[in-house]
Amino acid sequence: MPEPLTPREVFLKLVHGVCDGRWEEVIELYAERTHVEHPFHPFAPPPMRSLEELRAHFGANAPPGAHTGHTLRRQPAGITVHETADPEVIVAEFRYEGIVVETGEPFTIPAIFVMRVRDGKIVESRDYLDHLRSAQARGQLGEVLDAVRQHHEPAHER
Repeated sequence: MPEPLTPREVFLKLVHGVCDGRWEEVIELYAERTHVEHPFHPFAPPPMRSLEELRAHFGANAPPGAHTGHTLRRQPAGITVHETADPEVIVAEFRYEGIVVETGEPFTIPAIFVMRVRDGKIVESRDYLDHLRSAQARGQLGEVLDAVRQHHEPAHER
């Protein structure tokens, strides 16, 4: 039986798998019971705690043409992985860089992931990324800003 992947190896497989659209391989990196959250997401969605919730999440990013907006060709860049005193936990700084296929426009989306990997599987991850730059690259910034305004608008103003 092979040794489980290290947290660094899992992270690298994750970001490269996301960029390549290998969604089933990405989902296999997570434990059956996990806790994945996006603390900077403008809508503050609840954490994802199961593989089914992760499938639904990554399904929104699945094959080109399956989502509304632009198609992104991207790769992870500027990767720095910090190991911590806890051998299960890493902090990974990086950015997604690429081009918008439809327009040829370049984009950069900075990110930091704080991950706990146990026995080669992600059991916990806090993914901090620039959701507004992501929406802009996908050609959805206006829609997202309108939705953010509605989401955060006081009830008496609705």
